Amino acid sequence: MARSSSGDRKKSGISANAMVESIVGCKWSLHVLAQIRKGIVRPGALERTAAGLTTKVLNERLSKFVRYGIVRRVAFPEVPPRVEYRFTPFGRRFLKLLDQIEQLQAALDRD
Repeated sequence: MARSSSGDRKKSGISANAMVESIVGCKWSLHVLAQIRKGIVRPGALERTAAGLTTKVLNERLSKFVRYGIVRRVAFPEVPPRVEYRFTPFGRRFLKLLDQIEQLQAALDRD
């Protein structure tokens, strides 16, 4: 059976503004979230989606997403170990905000 871990935004005490700034402020965050949305949920596969994305940065991003409650980490008791990242209900709502940012950027690009 898989073990799941997800962060608790309430316990972390982080404001919504700080969370959005932290995520949008990193050039890799939106890319990683977009890949998870497409179904690429394993760390190795995520790392291979972008030249220049290092294991260290990917792990930092994924840990932050878990801490903020955007994704949950699911570890499967297999050999070799398998880990996947899935959106939480909050994460799916958070994606709507990112969609709005993308729409704003598209509108700015047209102008």
